[in-house]
Amino acid sequence: MGDGGAVVTMFVRAGTVCVARFGPGEAAVLNEVMLEVITLLSEGFDRTDPVIERLFPDVYRDDAALSAELRRYTEDDLRSAKLEQAALLLDALPVEGGEVALDEEQAEAWLRALTDVRLTLGLRLGIADDDVDIETELDEAILKDPTSARVAQLSVYQYLTYLQESLVGALMG
Repeated sequence: MGDGGAVVTMFVRAGTVCVARFGPGEAAVLNEVMLEVITLLSEGFDRTDPVIERLFPDVYRDDAALSAELRRYTEDDLRSAKLEQAALLLDALPVEGGEVALDEEQAEAWLRALTDVRLTLGLRLGIADDDVDIETELDEAILKDPTSARVAQLSVYQYLTYLQESLVGALMG
């Protein structure tokens, strides 16, 4: 708990598991963005969507026909794996907030699910790589309009990045 009573989620290593405590707001945000990814991967699956292209990149960039052939055999399995990872995250996440304890396999699934949601949100926000300074982007968006959807989305992106980094740190040590 910080001074204002807000929970700041960060994973820590506790023996063989990675543990974090989620506040209700954090759990709600994570739940919402994961459900958006699930919708994108199921109902809204559109190969022409730039986010889908990013989540399912061509293996052979110089050979569209070969990439399409490989995709024909692998895309359904990859999509199922992404959906399972997102579902695993949601199953472990307490809806009203609370503690999450992940073994190594669960933590790795969470990392892959967090990567997918960060890629999705990042692409929608125009953040194509890690060279973008999120702090600066957020500061500029706040100065422009502190109540804008972009401020909220950048804040969520920043939170997801922090959460993912803390989970990597907990896994490593």
